Amino acid sequence: MQYLIYGSKDFAIILRGFLEYHQMSFAGFIDDFSTGDGIIGSFSDVILKYNPDEYEIVLGVGYTNLEARLQIYNKIKSAGFTIATLIHEKAYVRSPANIGEGSIVMAQACVDCNAVLEDVTVLWPGVVVNHDSRVGRNSFLSPNSTICGFVTIGENTFVGAGAVIVDHLEIPSGSFVKAGSLYAGKESGSCQPLDLPERAD
Repeated sequence: MQYLIYGSKDFAIILRGFLEYHQMSFAGFIDDFSTGDGIIGSFSDVILKYNPDEYEIVLGVGYTNLEARLQIYNKIKSAGFTIATLIHEKAYVRSPANIGEGSIVMAQACVDCNAVLEDVTVLWPGVVVNHDSRVGRNSFLSPNSTICGFVTIGENTFVGAGAVIVDHLEIPSGSFVKAGSLYAGKESGSCQPLDLPERAD
């Protein structure tokens, strides 16, 4: 199998390094707006030239516009491509079957027993998702954030670096949890609606 990365900016470049580290065949970046080194064309070009039986697509669009990222996910699926699920060899994942399609689990991340990642979630290095927790679709968990047990995180959520979400809580979809915060419920004030710049790279 060969791998195309949708996107060509910082996150996509990191994912190219991920593929190369694991000796997975990188075939090029997809970019609908730019040309340059390693970019093979737009997604329209890919549909015409690349066979979904031979290529999987890594979703390399970052968190700065999660709604746009989700639209791209749906577009890739509609075209018949598989979105590659990447689990770093130095991550701990108790049950790989609980990792949704297109999710990315970086080095030293931990997904404990009965924890679930829905599709196209991203766990940066050092993230801990403890037992019986669920991370919603298209959410980003930043380095060294900790999700305690029996937590439910809604889709399109961003959790900042080093944040801790205590057990038995529900985080609404589209939330932003501040870096370095301890979120123990609404009264803690560290969780707010996500409001990030509208660009997808």
